[in-house]
Amino acid sequence: MLLFLVGYMGCGKSSLGRKAARRLGVEFIDTDAVVERDEGASVADIFCYEGEEYFRRAERAILERIVARGGNAVVSTGGGLPLWHDNMAVMNEAGITLYIRRAPEQIIARLTPYGRQRRPRFRGLSDGELLDFIRGDMAGREACYLGAQAEVDCRTMSDADAVEYMVNNCFRR
Repeated sequence: MLLFLVGYMGCGKSSLGRKAARRLGVEFIDTDAVVERDEGASVADIFCYEGEEYFRRAERAILERIVARGGNAVVSTGGGLPLWHDNMAVMNEAGITLYIRRAPEQIIARLTPYGRQRRPRFRGLSDGELLDFIRGDMAGREACYLGAQAEVDCRTMSDADAVEYMVNNCFRR
């Protein structure tokens, strides 16, 4: 079974997904990491030099490969992957989608300086500008994320509890 983790940038899809996959004894796939490996460039560089459309097509190709291969895996998607074309519908059809919800303030607190730099849309923003940006951007993405089949609310749940929820309630072999 495929468990697709969706949610805003920096919400913990990769860190929580890696822990859940380890607990489940299944593969962990990070779509951003696969794009970077396949393209030989960072997400930020791809955005800068090739553009967002190019990146989204590369992401879609990765998604199609994951779905075609099937098997058991926890998949951390890029924050924008569910928003592009019918990606959310493809994931809902191929497996279970789980929305990892966090408050904007929590996301900012989780971000290291490197984490801010590697996300092209966060670069150069002050803390206040970043908070305003995330609030507005999240509001625009919320309807898509709510199209996931399940949700884990990390605004009120510890990371350990979120992993426990994923392991016990979201993954079916």
